[in-house]
Amino acid sequence: MGSWLRMRKVATMAAAAAGGAAGFWYVQRNYDERKVLNSWTTSFEPSTCAKWDFNWDHRDPKSLVKPASDLSDPVAQNRFNEKLDKKRSRVVRHLILVRHGQYNMDGRTDLERYLTEKGRKQAAISGERLKDLGIEFDKIIRSTMTRAQETAKIMSASLPELKMHDDSLLEEGAPVPPEPPVGHWRPEASFFEDGARIEAAFRKYFHRAEPEQKQDSYTLIVCHANVIRYFVCRALQLPPEAWLRISLGHASLTWVSILDDGRVTLRTLGETGHMPRDMLSR
Repeated sequence: MGSWLRMRKVATMAAAAAGGAAGFWYVQRNYDERKVLNSWTTSFEPSTCAKWDFNWDHRDPKSLVKPASDLSDPVAQNRFNEKLDKKRSRVVRHLILVRHGQYNMDGRTDLERYLTEKGRKQAAISGERLKDLGIEFDKIIRSTMTRAQETAKIMSASLPELKMHDDSLLEEGAPVPPEPPVGHWRPEASFFEDGARIEAAFRKYFHRAEPEQKQDSYTLIVCHANVIRYFVCRALQLPPEAWLRISLGHASLTWVSILDDGRVTLRTLGETGHMPRDMLSR
């Protein structure tokens, strides 16, 4: 009889424990369902395409230094860290992209697609705007097409100390087929040819500062709407096919900053706030 009572007591205690565990599970489950999680908690997982690639310019120090042979060896680890430090960028590269002014769209050749009177005024206004910023720009790089050449020359009147550099990689073109497609739009050259050239221009100018650069740099690039739109998408690691969804005014300013750790910031996109209302055009 004593054994039977003990068995009943043990069974009762086991049932109580199981019930308590089930109750705790039920309450916790309901709590988890009601719980609100912030986007910065570990519960948030960005989509694969949204994750930032810190080695997008292939200048991440870890990609430039041979890994330590033995990470457990403090001496080897210190040598590895010293090499990393020498490859690390410490300043910011600022790229100010300027679209050319309004031009003669009836011209059949590039030479005939010169700036209109309005386009020349737009270029002068943007030049004054850049001067008023009080920034120490290092140089002006311009496309070799007539409208970009003229725009840069007019702007340089406000920034006479800057050296002028020409680059045919920055000429207008069709970077990649846009998405959504635009049926009425036909590029003069193929996406295959233009895309490779414009991508080469992106790789040439968009990268973090070199380790030996001691101060932040500010570079002006005078080029074209399609080129700038593609550059912005690539720099922000957005689908490059989205370039045609962006609209830019004539002589507008787009400011991209490339930080020392590989992050990229778009400070302004197609800024024309410095333009009088009658000078605005696209």
